[in-house]
Amino acid sequence: MARFNTQLVHGLPVHDNDTGAVNPPIYNSSTYTFPFVGASPRYDYARSGNPTRDFLEQQIAQLEHGTRGFAFASGLAAIHAVLSIFKPGDRIVAGDNVYGGSYSQLNDHFTRWGLQLTTVNTSDDFERLERAISGNGDTAPAKAVYFETITNPLLQVNDVNRIAAIAHRYGALVIVDNTFVTPYNQQPLDLGADVVLHSATKYLAGHSDVIAGLVVTSSEDLAERIYFAQNRLGGILPPQECDAVRRGIQTLALRMDRQQKNASAVAHYLLKHPLVSKVHYPGLGEGGDRELAAKGLKGAGGVLSFEVKEGVDPAVVLNNLKVFRLAVSLGAVESLAELPARMTHFEMPREERLKVGITDELIRLSIGIEDVDDLIEDLGQALEKAYEALNDHQTIDGFDQQIDKLLS
Repeated sequence: MARFNTQLVHGLPVHDNDTGAVNPPIYNSSTYTFPFVGASPRYDYARSGNPTRDFLEQQIAQLEHGTRGFAFASGLAAIHAVLSIFKPGDRIVAGDNVYGGSYSQLNDHFTRWGLQLTTVNTSDDFERLERAISGNGDTAPAKAVYFETITNPLLQVNDVNRIAAIAHRYGALVIVDNTFVTPYNQQPLDLGADVVLHSATKYLAGHSDVIAGLVVTSSEDLAERIYFAQNRLGGILPPQECDAVRRGIQTLALRMDRQQKNASAVAHYLLKHPLVSKVHYPGLGEGGDRELAAKGLKGAGGVLSFEVKEGVDPAVVLNNLKVFRLAVSLGAVESLAELPARMTHFEMPREERLKVGITDELIRLSIGIEDVDDLIEDLGQALEKAYEALNDHQTIDGFDQQIDKLLS
């Protein structure tokens, strides 16, 4: 059986033609010929199936060690399809620190649908998590628990195996958003998850040129329910975009290796900077790699966030970056920077953001594959600009000497 890096390059053949083409064809056909009336061909209408989409769906199922995979028009379309398998009155437990779009879909759409929502810290408060899932005698057990492998934007690591054990004790499904981690660093289904989600826009595609979502299930029963949602709701990924994601997946390992190495170097630089009060990146500190491995992770990914000290304007930092692009999204070859409070998590009311630790001073970085010295120099000059702006109205003792030492 081919190993992971070989699976990234080759996938699983669909056996749809005999031309010998090295790359699978892109089928831009909306409909397919029936051989005769009453026939049941594999492909009849492209919403229901397409060979180009089949290739990608089979490949992500292979990479995540799942039963079947599904490709959607966006990450949120994938989340919508998964949550649509539940019925009004069902209760979902969700992590309290998730992507803003996921927060909005759960709170603004599915609560109107009739789903009940309980939010809880899934990364370390396991007693409270168990009470939330079980219902604690006050309500029926939850039907599912939904969380991110590494949370956005505070980079808290969730223990999939431990959460799955608690959830399955009460018959709840385990739905994991694996976007930040990818199957290169963790395969949640092997740790007890039932459904894995990806915003394939991010690391899997990897080039900021396609919007896509992927789902993988652990069982055929769940696969049939997701397929019904995909086919009947119709949020499918078109063949051109399927091929773009496939091409991105081929270089996933190479990109992730560089991005993680760069992210670690940037995180360690920021830890020492006098204008930075806190750095959020998994695996920092002594024993960090062992802590990641204990939770089933082979790497920390390429996203980090940091908080500037009180009085420092994060907008000044962001507006003065030259190599980093001021943009939402993550996981691409170019480095991106954004302000969660006003960009990716603006849907969350401020009091909710602050409650889970998303402060107004928090900056999120998605680290690309550039030369890491250029990234560090760019952050350094932008932080200097923020210090100059700060100095216009106040002085912070010792900062000049600390910055001079850091830059020397």
